[in-house]
Amino acid sequence: MNDGAPFGTIAIVGLGLIGGSIGLAVQQALPAVRLTGFDADPDVRCRAQTRTLVHQVTGTLELAIRDADLVILCVPVRAMGDIAAQMAGVLKPEAIISDAGSSKAFVADAIRAALPHQPLVPAHPVAGTERSGPEAGFAGLFRNRWCIITPPDGTDPEHVSAVSALWHALGARVEIMDAAHHDLVLAVTSHVPHLIAYTIVGTASDLEEVTRNEVITYSAGGFRDFTRIAASDPTMWRDVFLSNKHAVLDILQRFSEDLTALQRAIRWDDGDALHAHFAKTRGIRRSIIDEGQDDARPDFGRADHSA
Repeated sequence: MNDGAPFGTIAIVGLGLIGGSIGLAVQQALPAVRLTGFDADPDVRCRAQTRTLVHQVTGTLELAIRDADLVILCVPVRAMGDIAAQMAGVLKPEAIISDAGSSKAFVADAIRAALPHQPLVPAHPVAGTERSGPEAGFAGLFRNRWCIITPPDGTDPEHVSAVSALWHALGARVEIMDAAHHDLVLAVTSHVPHLIAYTIVGTASDLEEVTRNEVITYSAGGFRDFTRIAASDPTMWRDVFLSNKHAVLDILQRFSEDLTALQRAIRWDDGDALHAHFAKTRGIRRSIIDEGQDDARPDFGRADHSA
């Protein structure tokens, strides 16, 4: 360890938005830490090296991980088991495995099956944008965002503390949570909203010929926000839905019931029911802003962020 950093060498596997942002954030916050990185795509490796997302982009997974104190898997969640299997016999015995996946129970099971004796501290930085690839990463992505850590039963508390210290150093707010509970919470706050966004944008696409491009030309703010969400990495989100299917289906059932209630209120001109529902959800929006998880400025402050 160097200068109080929780790890001396960190390997990042997967050099897209999240992996690249971790690399840039570590270089900014913990400059003494040595960073290695690997991506299965040679073109991504080249672009990551051009941006210096890590100190050394290696041509093989083995070279990236063999001296690491911490390995962070930043690949689609259904690929993590295969990647972990490729690491068997290469890692230092004390090297901690972590990840940045959005489905924690599935990921923990997959990694544990491949590396049953390796220290494991799964994590989920709840941060991202609709962009993907090595050009999308930036050092401030995790600042004032939550990172949820889901250690399996029996995890060494010192390992949890070390991973927590890393995320704190990158500017994140850290929460420890049971993996199954994490998956239910994220189904509500992230996974199902993305599924709804993909659905409504797909519906608009089906109507595109009928409306002669009016859906695009006259897009209001709500639809524009849906298209921003629906522009997210399709491979990543395919894997999220399939790996967290039970929680997603549970929340979709609840959503379907609530949607039916709103349909009934509209059909029967029940303005009181509609107003009460909208007032309740408006309060939730205000709470999110109060928590610092979004911006109350016009257009959510995006004009400023793009400058």
